Amino acid sequence: MLLPILVRESLCCSKNSVLLTSSNIQTCIRGLQGMGARGLHSYAQWFLCRRLPSRLNTQIRGAKSWKSQTKQQEDEWRKRNKTVLTYIAAAGVGMIGMSYAAVPLYRLYCQASGLGGTAVAGHDAEQVETMTPVMDRIIKITFNADTHASMQWNFRPQQSEIYVVPGETALAFYRAKNPTDKPVIGISTYNVVPFEAGQYFNKIQCFCFEEQRLNPKEEVDMPVFFYIDPEFDEDPRMARVDTITLSYTFFEAKEGQKLPLPGYSPISLHS
Repeated sequence: MLLPILVRESLCCSKNSVLLTSSNIQTCIRGLQGMGARGLHSYAQWFLCRRLPSRLNTQIRGAKSWKSQTKQQEDEWRKRNKTVLTYIAAAGVGMIGMSYAAVPLYRLYCQASGLGGTAVAGHDAEQVETMTPVMDRIIKITFNADTHASMQWNFRPQQSEIYVVPGETALAFYRAKNPTDKPVIGISTYNVVPFEAGQYFNKIQCFCFEEQRLNPKEEVDMPVFFYIDPEFDEDPRMARVDTITLSYTFFEAKEGQKLPLPGYSPISLHS
């Protein structure tokens, strides 16, 4: 069926083509036969390609273009997903880091500002030397000692109370004993009551937040050297405050042990 079509196509190539005659048909057939199988196959392929509808060619080009656009969109989505995942991972790492740093950072902030009843850590040596005591403002300092339920030490203050005035240094002692037959390492936290007075309670020397190792049956005295800032007397909120309590709590130092935040008492304590 393909041979008549090829013959007709080869004879009707233009509008000015002549009418088909038997001699012309025979000549065309002989020419096609002379091509051989390979030549005839090539001519047939050329003919079929030339006869493809233009609409089909358009559809093929459109399909290729759509595939190209789809691939570009997929690549763009992959890039966006990678960017989003990167941001999420970075945020997760940052949150984990902040969770580990939150407690020590908060503790340092409390020590610097006196927030939550935390006595202010550190001191200005020049201020200590030059500050003037407020002799007409006497304050009673009471001392409290607690241990966590898992701590086996005996821990108590050496004095129940002392009297100081703002701008005057004072020294107090706590005593700790390990009654067990094995070494025990302890670490302590502290706070001041009332909480608002914490910003004026300055410790020059203290054993808090430092690991203390006691051997079996060992007993030690732990000093606390402190002073009340003279500005205590100028704060209207401290006008009716005449008693301040300094409280320490000892915990057994264990791997993974988390100390409570300053200014908040442990849930289970015993003296």
